[in-house]
Amino acid sequence: MKITKKIEKAIAEDRCFWSFEYFPPKTETGVINLFDRMERMYTLGPEFVDVTWGAGGAQSELTLQICTTAQSVAGLETCMHLTCTNMPREKIDWALKNAKEAGIQNILALRGDPPHGHSDWKKIDTGFAYAIDLVKYIREQYGDYFCIGVAGYPENHIENPDPEADFRHFVEKAKLADYCVTQLFYDCDLYLEWVNRVRAAGVTIPILPGIMPIQMYGGFKRMTTLSKTHVPPEVDAALEPIKDDDKAVKEYGVKLAIEMCNKLRAAGQKGFHFYCMNLEKSVRLILEGLGFVAPIEVAKPLPWNPSLAKNREKESVRPIFWRNRTRSYVLRTESWDDYPNGRWGDSRSPAYGDLDGYGVSLKFTPEEAIKVWGAPKSLPEIYRLFAEFCKGNLAALPWSDNMAPESETIKNPLADVNSKGFLTINSQPAVDGVISSDPKYGWGPKNGFVYQKAYIEFFVSPEALDKLIKKLGANPYITYYAVNKQGDLKTNVQAEGPNAVTWGVFPGQEIVQPTVVDGTSFMAWKDEAFELWNQWARIYPANSESTKLIQGISDTWFLMNVVNNNYRDAQAIFELFN
Repeated sequence: MKITKKIEKAIAEDRCFWSFEYFPPKTETGVINLFDRMERMYTLGPEFVDVTWGAGGAQSELTLQICTTAQSVAGLETCMHLTCTNMPREKIDWALKNAKEAGIQNILALRGDPPHGHSDWKKIDTGFAYAIDLVKYIREQYGDYFCIGVAGYPENHIENPDPEADFRHFVEKAKLADYCVTQLFYDCDLYLEWVNRVRAAGVTIPILPGIMPIQMYGGFKRMTTLSKTHVPPEVDAALEPIKDDDKAVKEYGVKLAIEMCNKLRAAGQKGFHFYCMNLEKSVRLILEGLGFVAPIEVAKPLPWNPSLAKNREKESVRPIFWRNRTRSYVLRTESWDDYPNGRWGDSRSPAYGDLDGYGVSLKFTPEEAIKVWGAPKSLPEIYRLFAEFCKGNLAALPWSDNMAPESETIKNPLADVNSKGFLTINSQPAVDGVISSDPKYGWGPKNGFVYQKAYIEFFVSPEALDKLIKKLGANPYITYYAVNKQGDLKTNVQAEGPNAVTWGVFPGQEIVQPTVVDGTSFMAWKDEAFELWNQWARIYPANSESTKLIQGISDTWFLMNVVNNNYRDAQAIFELFN
């Protein structure tokens, strides 16, 4: 969807809206972490995100990969930056073609900075000299398919010594574009004066102020010096006594951004563009301080982030197993001809992509993983790691980076289950008809009601499994699947069809069943789940106690999921483990 359509909707609803900017990380681990962060920040409700291009298009393939992943995996409306710097026309054609094929409909057209190692900007053969030339070319080639944004400079472009000429050039460019995002600034009065002048010159497109929270004093000084950004004396005065205290600087950066946004909001500004610097915490705190809460139907239209890829636009059902590994699920199903819409049934392709084609890896380097998990040498140490994760005292496990907000309500029972040797990797509490706008459990359109069955997925030893299965037989509401690495399956499920574990009832439409448990998908997921044990084992020396312990779990234990189909009994699923 075009960004301008989303902006129009927000303005029609008389609500503030916001967007985030990211840049391509330099390492593979950084890219994986960025994907996870973008998925988490989806819940903050940005109308769109954009991703920078890099001088000379040096990171063009990575930028396109991040944009495509944001669009298809995280479900974020994405805008791709595109610059003129060191960009022959062939490379621009490649970028636009691939963006369109990925379903990206938004481009921020920029001249760009000089290439790395150069102080001056020069036009190259077959390339473009100015952003306005790039805007015109995109229009010539693609008509109105792309929503085109341009940059605005409230303090004028630093390379143009003639402020009046710079302003005229901006107005000419803006009248050909669809929206504008400004350079960072810290003087709100300068921005508001500039906007009034732009409007007086006949520019009517939406203008979004670029807000960059101060993260580090040194970085702030370098950025404002290079861009010649005016810093009000009161900002300098507030930073001077705390400049060596990184925590205090971050806290002030949040406070200042809140004050700036409130001042702009009082002057009628509705939209805000945050330069995140690939960080999450400051932006989250700013939005909380402003009271910016996205409507549930924007922040959580389904229990999982719906893909915006063209071929998945009608997808409305997924198995619960990949809840914490969305990117893997999307990659392993990208070749499907059709995606479940309304029901999980024959419309789906029968085959998941092989792991060999997609790879399974930890989201940490070996050194980082050892810092988080240490080197466990006994089962009780493993149990303790899983329990501490459930309590919120451990950064991550191989299967999950963080507890889902709704699972926070059951973290103590989960920790108790793990301490007994049932190693949980996925769960959800029972929910009986909660209003769809509920901040913890809600999803979907307003004025609806949502339901879910208690679900728990865990690794279990063969001895404990035999005892548990005997106990499960006494509860007629329980269904389960258990499988080991070799594919030996144990289940009490008689029918082959899926079991809906999440559903919603909304005005004027059929019941929505977006999350299911089904046997075929579980067998595909188990390969990935067990492989993560293998990846964990490989961070230690080959014959170490830790390697042998973890590899032994992978080779002999079972992966099990249990559903309590009586969604009105929230505690029964945990009583099974007493």
